[in-house]
Amino acid sequence: MNPEPNPPAGSPASSMEAVTAAPEPEAVQRPWSARLLSICFAIFAFEIGIFLVTFPWIDYYWRINSLQTFPALRAVWEDPYFRGALTGLGVVNIYVGFWELMKALRRN
Repeated sequence: MNPEPNPPAGSPASSMEAVTAAPEPEAVQRPWSARLLSICFAIFAFEIGIFLVTFPWIDYYWRINSLQTFPALRAVWEDPYFRGALTGLGVVNIYVGFWELMKALRRN
């Protein structure tokens, strides 16, 4: 009992051969509001990143009034590793902002 070389038109084997390649889905465009929100988030992340990169290294950083109120915070605030961590966090924010901007401006 060998299988038939050419199955009849209504058999399951012929319908399996007909569905060999599925059509590719069309690119779904995001609505303009989602793109605008993504661009706003990218700008916000970039601005926060610029602030975190520059603020620990300017003179105003040392003149925060809350440091006089909380002396325990002063030791952490003056630590160079903490200042470096703030700068590193700023670099990450700049990267995220740049990445989101490129993703938002990509043509889909």
